Amino acid sequence: MTTAAPAQANPTSGVGPLLRGWRERRKVSQLELALRADSSARHISFIETGRSRPSEETLLRLADHLDVPMRDRNSLLLAAGYAPRFRQTPLDDPSMGPLREGLEQLLTGYEPYPALVVDATYDVITANRSLAMLLEGVPEHLLAPPLNAMRLTLHPEGLAPRIRNLREWRGHLLHQMERQIALQRSDALRAVYEEVAAYPVEDPGVDAFEAGTDVPYFALPLRVEHDGHVLSFISSISTFNTPMDVTVAELAIETLLPADPATVKYLQTHQP
Repeated sequence: MTTAAPAQANPTSGVGPLLRGWRERRKVSQLELALRADSSARHISFIETGRSRPSEETLLRLADHLDVPMRDRNSLLLAAGYAPRFRQTPLDDPSMGPLREGLEQLLTGYEPYPALVVDATYDVITANRSLAMLLEGVPEHLLAPPLNAMRLTLHPEGLAPRIRNLREWRGHLLHQMERQIALQRSDALRAVYEEVAAYPVEDPGVDAFEAGTDVPYFALPLRVEHDGHVLSFISSISTFNTPMDVTVAELAIETLLPADPATVKYLQTHQP
């Protein structure tokens, strides 16, 4: 059974302060938003101060131009007195069967390259066998549900000791989460960030990436040891186009593509 997304707004605050908060978060003036959304600065000012109640269509148009996440669009609608527009369907719902099957086929198709699907807080929804190969030897307590990709990567008992360019990769991941926190209103994501940012970081020594290499990397690689070999990956993240469900909107597919010929050869000869 599908359910509406849970409300995060405080109905007593009204839609005005919420809309103003998103506009200020995006650093957009009332005039600029009005020009983008074919409205007027006066009308937007009236909405933000509570002097005018926006129509459902106007509110959704403003939210679209402010790139408000789908979950929070429901909160805006609730605060304005409207019903939530977007559903939040559990992935184990029968209606999600085609999506689950499609994701599994996609991840299998990426093998022998590692790939996984995560939600808005980086909990792993599903992964292929090639990723499981990289996680060999990780303690069971880190592999117990809910499996979190950031925790697995940066925990001192996880992949962190095996990552040759840990400081660079850790900085990249934390910056990625900081950008998401700045764009969203997610206490859960902030809690994950605060946890992993507090993990101790040991000096991994000099890596070939730091010292210079003949491999012409076109993006920051993840350089991780596996069975005595250093594998180099470039991370690529994909999301769904025009989702109509909160659950689907918050899914991301991450693939680890080989960054050098040696990694390609290793993965092809060590298929799980």
